[in-house]
Amino acid sequence: MNDVRLIASGLGFPEGPVALLDGDLLLVEIRGQCLTRIDAAGGRNRVAALGGGPNGAAIGPDGAVYVCNNGGFEFGDVELHAINVPVGPASDYAGGSIQRVDLATGEVRTLYREADGVPLRGPNDLVFDRYGGFWFTDHGKSFHRERDRVGVFYATADGCHIGEVIFPLENPNGIGLSPDGRTLYVAETYTCQLWAFEVAGPGEISPHPNLFGHGGRFLYRPAGFRYFDSLAVEQCGNICVATIGEPGISVISPTGDLVDFVPTPDVFTTNICFGGADMRTAYITLSGSGRVVAMRWPRAGLRLNHAAA
Repeated sequence: MNDVRLIASGLGFPEGPVALLDGDLLLVEIRGQCLTRIDAAGGRNRVAALGGGPNGAAIGPDGAVYVCNNGGFEFGDVELHAINVPVGPASDYAGGSIQRVDLATGEVRTLYREADGVPLRGPNDLVFDRYGGFWFTDHGKSFHRERDRVGVFYATADGCHIGEVIFPLENPNGIGLSPDGRTLYVAETYTCQLWAFEVAGPGEISPHPNLFGHGGRFLYRPAGFRYFDSLAVEQCGNICVATIGEPGISVISPTGDLVDFVPTPDVFTTNICFGGADMRTAYITLSGSGRVVAMRWPRAGLRLNHAAA
């Protein structure tokens, strides 16, 4: 990575970065169970204690922060590489949830724990559409000999409606919308596959026939020892997927071609978001080593819906 700037270190498995217009950066700390705000000088402020395992975050239409909470992990420390590694559900795991955090007061409200009787197992990442609703992935939980079957949900920010829209997927993780809002991208972790879904309306897709039955169009899968995590979309439509194992950012075109691979120095490279006046500052979470870094990106990132906070 060239021209990399350290934003913060010593974080408890940071994920879900959100670049604010004032230059501050919001992120969650899964191991720290909190929402943290980092200013341009590197100063930190704990916005809210969230419990469980806060995983993904986004600004909603009301200026509040919406958080996917996976319910928590146990962590193991790999001494050879000095990294934190999620090793399974927390001992006090009691399910996942969607939370709303008031940035001004730090007040936390739980909006959803289930959808039509389907319990949320491990909500992971979310993206708001132009209408004020949000799509989110449920990554599920992996146990010693079994793993949850999970999917993608759509919910409204007022806490009044939630529904499962896409099922089944294999540990869906990153999620994002194309610049025109007509395509929903979902990255699966363990299959390391990127899927595209045609959006028919708020909380609706037009299914593409496939063998899996979830209605997605296969877009890309890399070779090598790699897993996919969260993602962000560029202004031109490329999809930037944080990649674990052989770590870096995989940049994939809307037609499924690999545009670029930007190596990173942490096997748990989990998230990327864009900020700055020209949207060419990429913030990347190096979760295993507890760091977040910034670098100049070759292309502008897509400004997210309702991001003016």
